This record gives sequence, C-alpha cells and structure tokens, in this order.
Amino acid sequence: ARVMATIGVTRGFGDHDLKVYNSSIHIKPFLSCFPEVRVYDLMQYKHQPDDVMVMGTDGLWDVVNDQEVADIVRTILSDYKPNHPSRFTKVAQELVSRSRGVLKERGWRMANDKLGSGDDISVFVIPLGNQRKGT
Repeated sequence: ARVMATIGVTRGFGDHDLKVYNSSIHIKPFLSCFPEVRVYDLMQYKHQPDDVMVMGTDGLWDVVNDQEVADIVRTILSDYKPNHPSRFTKVAQELVSRSRGVLKERGWRMANDKLGSGDDISVFVIPLGNQRKGT
C-alpha cells in the first residue's frame, strides 16, 4: 500500500525530495508517472443490459471482493427496469454505502460487523450492454 513504507503511490508524483522514512534513500526512482492502461474492446463481446464494469478506489476494494461487488450489482439492478434512468447510479451509491458501513459505538461497521472502509470511496458503474457498432 505504500512505497518503501513511506508514501502512498498517488501522493508521491510531485514530491521530488522525499526520502524513505528514517533513511537517506530518495523515493522518486521507485515511482512512475506512467499509468498501467488496459483496453477493453466493447465490440469483441456481446453484452447483456445488466453487464457493467465497476471501477472503484481502494476504499471500495479494501473491504469488499469481486464476488461481493457482483452480488450487490446483480441485486440492485434486479430491483429496476432496464430503462430506469438512475439504475446504475443506485448501484454505485449502494457500493459506496455498503463499503463505508454504518456508524456504531465501535466505529464504522459493515453488515457483517467487519470494519467499514476508512479510506475515500469512489465508484463508477459503467454499463456495457446495448453498445452498437459505430456509436
């Protein structure tokens, strides 16, 4: 989660003089400003109306796994008709809400009583279905 136990990767891009905690080693050579990019060709696959791509920050993925996300997506989408204008927004809201949890006397807790995310949580739910060639 941290480069050389000192800094979160996204925080280190402009910090040229930062050194590893308690040492004289500069962090900059261990960071890259070149992102990992993956291309997903929408036209290569047939998608159903409920097929989505979920992109989220570590605040989401720190506390839920792929299967839990898929289950939440499936459950929320089944509550709305395919043409409902905010169905994907509702999925994103639910993912954020479940990852944060509810405030209890012992802090933010999820439904299973595990700690909720203490990090920022941003979620994009991107519909993949109904894509047409040339659009």
